[in-house]
Amino acid sequence: MDAGDVLQQLSDGGTVSGEELAEQYGVSRNAVWKHVEKLRDEGFEVESAGDGYRLDSIPDTGGLAVRYHLGDSELGGDVEYHEDVDSTNSVAAEAARDGAGHGYLVVAGRQTGGKGRRGREWESPEGGVWASCVLRPELSPREASVITLAASVAVARALEDVGVDAEIKWPNDVLVDDQKICGVLVELEADSESVHYAVVGLGLNANAHPDVEDATSVAEELGEDVDRARLTASVFRELEDLLDGSREDVLSEWRRRSGTLGREVRIETPDEVFWGTAADIDDTGALVVDTDDGERVVSAADCEHLR
Repeated sequence: MDAGDVLQQLSDGGTVSGEELAEQYGVSRNAVWKHVEKLRDEGFEVESAGDGYRLDSIPDTGGLAVRYHLGDSELGGDVEYHEDVDSTNSVAAEAARDGAGHGYLVVAGRQTGGKGRRGREWESPEGGVWASCVLRPELSPREASVITLAASVAVARALEDVGVDAEIKWPNDVLVDDQKICGVLVELEADSESVHYAVVGLGLNANAHPDVEDATSVAEELGEDVDRARLTASVFRELEDLLDGSREDVLSEWRRRSGTLGREVRIETPDEVFWGTAADIDDTGALVVDTDDGERVVSAADCEHLR
C-alpha cells in the first residue's frame, strides 16, 4: 500500500473509512494516516470525516496529481516527479536503461537543462509541462517515426480540449498562430531490427511565459492559468489512444492538423539549404517538398515557414 492506493480509493468523491482501508490492505490505521499525510504534503486537500477521509481538491502539479488524472491509462502507471531536474528525457532514458517498463513517466516542475532537437536548449521555467514517457513499442526503427507524429497530434488534441486551437509544424513543434507553444523530442534506443525503447519528451508552455520570440503559452491564449497535472495526463491519454490505433489514422490526423503542408518552406539539413512548397508527408513521416528542381523527400531537417 502507498499514497497512490489511498488516492485511488478516495477518487470516487465519497468518504472512505480508515478502518476499511487498513483491513483492505492489511496495514495499521497509523499506516493509512501516514499515506493520507503524504497526500496532504503534496497539496491534496483530504478532510477527516468521522472515522474516514474525503478528497476535497487536487493540486495542479505533482506526480500523484498526474497519476490521478491518468485514471486507468497504461501510460503513467508509474510516475516519477522532481521539482527540479536537468532534463526529463535524460532521467527517463536512464530509467529505461535500468529496466523501467512501458509507460514509465517522468514529470518535473522545472528543467535546468531541457533538450530540443539537435542538442538545442529548451527554456523550461516553473509553470510549464515538462514530462517524458518511456515506451517499449513493437516497432522497427523505420516505423518508429509514428511516435513523433502521434505525440504531436496528442498535444494538439489536448490543447483543443482546453480551448486552444493549435497546429503542427513539421517535424515536431506545435504552434498557435505561428507561435511555438510546445516541442516534442523522441529519442530511441534501437538495433537494426527493433526499437528497445523510446522516450517521448514534452515541453509545453502551460502557465510559463517563455521570454523568447515567436512563442506563446496556454495561459496567454486562454487568459487564465490551466491545470498542469490535468493537461499532462490529457496529452498522454491521447498518445496512448493514438498508438493503440492504426498508423494510417495517425498520418491522416497529422495531415489534417498540419500547419506546414501547403506552405512555402525553407529546409536546412546538415549538408544544404533549399526552398520549396511542403506538399505532404510519406508513410515514414518524412516531409515531401516540391522544389523548382523536382520533388525532395526530407526525413530530418529544420523547417522554416515562409508564408
